[in-house]
Amino acid sequence: MAGKDPTLILASASPRRLALLRQAGYEPDLVEAADIDEAALPKELPRALARRLASEKARAIAERRPATWVLAADTVVACGRRVLPKPATEETARDCLALLSGRRHRVFGSVHVIDPAGNGRARDVVTAVAFKRLSRGEIEDYVSGGEWRDKAGGYAIQGRAGAFVRFLGGSYFNVVGLPLYETVSLLEGMGYRRPGDRSVG
Repeated sequence: MAGKDPTLILASASPRRLALLRQAGYEPDLVEAADIDEAALPKELPRALARRLASEKARAIAERRPATWVLAADTVVACGRRVLPKPATEETARDCLALLSGRRHRVFGSVHVIDPAGNGRARDVVTAVAFKRLSRGEIEDYVSGGEWRDKAGGYAIQGRAGAFVRFLGGSYFNVVGLPLYETVSLLEGMGYRRPGDRSVG
């Protein structure tokens, strides 16, 4: 990388996070998943889980690729203290939607950035979301569409599930997968400059 600015790596396999990062005007040089164990620890609360996973993802990639900028994030959907899964089956997706039906839940997001010197910083974000009461037919229609796959809590707010939301308090982009304001603030605050950016210095 001699003669070049340090590489920016997005430590994620999520196409949603990549699209959001690009929406904010940042094009990573590399996208690489950390492939860590995302299971919660015993009695681990949702906020702590999101922060730990974002940190572990960032550090896993930073260890593989030193002297780079690494950006990682994690999203946890919770009802009270209960962490909802990323459903692997239609049955689990139905259970998630039935639990969220007519209730308010919270989406915990955490963004972690490591700079080329190995310094790390994090920002945590919480968004409150309330679903309308869902009929059995609405749940079945949503599940049959497959949009729930690989989505925390079994839904994608940027898709058909957006029609279920009767209230949202906080960052919409956090629910999608990457809180843009906090992400950009973190990168800029740590001194990252996009290639060709003449707005600073």
